[in-house]
Amino acid sequence: MRPIWSGAISFGLVTIPIKVVPATESHDISFRQIHTADGGRIRYRKVCEIDGQQLRQDEIVRGYETATGTLIPVTDEDLDNLPLPTAKAIEIVSFVPAASIDPIQIGASYYLAATETVAAKPYELLRQALERSSKVAVAKFAMRDRERLGLLRVKGDVIVLHALRWPDEIRSTAQVPVPDVAVTDDEVDAAVRLADTLTGTDIGELRDKYRDALKEVIAAKTGTGTMPAPAEEAPPASAEVVDLMAMLEKSVQEAKTTRGEPATVHPLSATKKTAAKKTGSGAAAAKKTAAKKTTTKGKPRSA
Repeated sequence: MRPIWSGAISFGLVTIPIKVVPATESHDISFRQIHTADGGRIRYRKVCEIDGQQLRQDEIVRGYETATGTLIPVTDEDLDNLPLPTAKAIEIVSFVPAASIDPIQIGASYYLAATETVAAKPYELLRQALERSSKVAVAKFAMRDRERLGLLRVKGDVIVLHALRWPDEIRSTAQVPVPDVAVTDDEVDAAVRLADTLTGTDIGELRDKYRDALKEVIAAKTGTGTMPAPAEEAPPASAEVVDLMAMLEKSVQEAKTTRGEPATVHPLSATKKTAAKKTGSGAAAAKKTAAKKTTTKGKPRSA
C-alpha cells in the first residue's frame, strides 16, 4: 500500500517514526459524463483566467483569496514549515475509554506502520499499552492543510488512526424534531423480540447488491451478459400504521423463517399498558378534569 503521509507518533518523550496508509478502499463503480447526442466524453480542463492557457497539475499551487480578492500563493514548503508540533507528528494528548468516543465523530481510517527498525520496539510498546489498558489514545495531527483530531486504537497487530471531527463540528441533536408519542409495553416487547431474532448476522458476509446489479447492467450493455430482471415494486409507503403490533409480530416470524428457525406465536395481551410518555398538555387536561369533578361534587343541588 502506498503511504499518504509520513511522520512520527509523539508518545511523551518517545518518538515512533511511522507511515500512514489508507485502511479502507472504495469499490464504487465510476461513471463518466458523456454527450447524449454522440457519446463524446465531457472533460473538465484547468485553465488560467488571465492568459487562457490549459495547465498541468505541476503548474498549479494553492492560493488564499483575501477579502479584497487578492490571491496569495501558499506552497507545500510553507505548510511543512508551520510552527506546529503536529506538522509532522501525531501527538498523543490523552488516553480515554473507547466508550467515551461518540461514533458520530469518527471519520476516515488509516493504518500506521513503523518505518524503521529502530521504530519497531516503541511501536510494539505503544500497541501493547493500548491493548492492555483497554483504552484508546486521542491525538492531534496535521494532514491535508489542516490540524485534525484523531483516535489511535489497536486492530490485531496494527495501530489504527481514525480521523475525528472536532467537537464544534458536531451539530446539536436539539435541531432534530422528536415526535411526542406513546407506545405500549407489548409493542416494545415485540420490537425487542424482532431485534433478538435479527441478532447474530455476520456482517462480513454482507454484499453490496446494488453494485452487483449495476455490474450486470454494464455487462448486458457491453454484450457479455444479460440484463437483470427488474425488482418487484415495493408497496407505497403509508404514514398511517394500521396495527403496529401485528406488523412487528409478522416481521419476527418472517425473520425466523428466513433464518430457518421455527416460527412461534405470541398471544397479544388483552390490556396494553402504556410505556409512560404522556404529553404535558395531556397531563394538564387530566388534572383540570379531576379538579372540576371535585368542585361539582361539593356544590348543593338546586331545587
